[in-house]
Amino acid sequence: MSAPGNTPGATVRLTLAEVEDLTFRALAASGLGPVQNRAVTASVVDAEAEGVHSHGLARLPTYCEHARCGKIDGRAEPTLTRPAPGLVRVDAADGFAHPAIDLGLPALIEAAARQGVAAMAVTRSYNCGVVGYHVRRIAEAGFLALGFVNAPASIAPVGGTVPVFGTNPIALAVPRAEGGPLVLDQSSSVVAKSEIVVHRQRGEAIPLGWALDRDGHPTTDPAAALDGGTMVPAGGHKGAGLAFLVEIMAAWMTGASLSVDASSFADNAGGPPRTGQFFLAVAPGPIAGEAAEARLARLLAAIADQPGARLPGTRRAAARARTLAEGVVIPAALHGRLLVYATTSTG
Repeated sequence: MSAPGNTPGATVRLTLAEVEDLTFRALAASGLGPVQNRAVTASVVDAEAEGVHSHGLARLPTYCEHARCGKIDGRAEPTLTRPAPGLVRVDAADGFAHPAIDLGLPALIEAAARQGVAAMAVTRSYNCGVVGYHVRRIAEAGFLALGFVNAPASIAPVGGTVPVFGTNPIALAVPRAEGGPLVLDQSSSVVAKSEIVVHRQRGEAIPLGWALDRDGHPTTDPAAALDGGTMVPAGGHKGAGLAFLVEIMAAWMTGASLSVDASSFADNAGGPPRTGQFFLAVAPGPIAGEAAEARLARLLAAIADQPGARLPGTRRAAARARTLAEGVVIPAALHGRLLVYATTSTG
């Protein structure tokens, strides 16, 4: 581990093993038990490995604060039920979504293998991190996967000014014979809200077009965007429509809090958010036909063979290779803050 330094802009370089150790210690000191801690730590390490820093160590102070103030039950034990042969339901019990999803995935995959298609609803949960992390694991078992996640309201409906939907990400993972699953993970807004949090931590302005302030004016100030502002939906009306679709799947279908009723992921106000996640697993073979692999290869080649075009997920794969070689670089101020959490127990 390199020395933090005291100058503005100072950074710290960590190996993934050091990221794992720091994350686990900070969460344990904040009151997380082993069930919650193992699942969340694995997700944070994976996010840093793929260069998705907004869901890695940059998010960890918020996780620690919310565990300490009671927005998260750090010792929650998720429970699983099977309402129907093809349906899996997991109650996260006000804990993180990660351990609830971990509990439900084997049952989801088993049901999909038996029937060809299955669905899993996770309810009364907190943030699940990178949605692509979860659907990728379903695809690694050989199934096409879709994931829907709702979040506290920050996007207004078409024609409105008051936020109703969250940034509500959606993710797709497609199994491939070689090279691992192809993963597409995107927010309903121009950018994930967590990216604005990262800019605020670094003292950097956000690009114009990402967010509006509380008066509805475009802003480059991350603090103004997070303090009563709204996110700009991706593609305008289309992004708001996508957020509505995700809301139906991830909030209504799971019995979780609607985005408009969920407490914020960004501050300590309110009780547990109790948001939801919904996953579909489909066996492609029985319905895609014998030529499925060849047709998928044809589609991917039509994209990858074009100059300047790239397949979804290729940047994250490249980031993983770079991280393994070079480690993770974070602001020294963030590293110092995390060390305080790791060494200050809630008792």
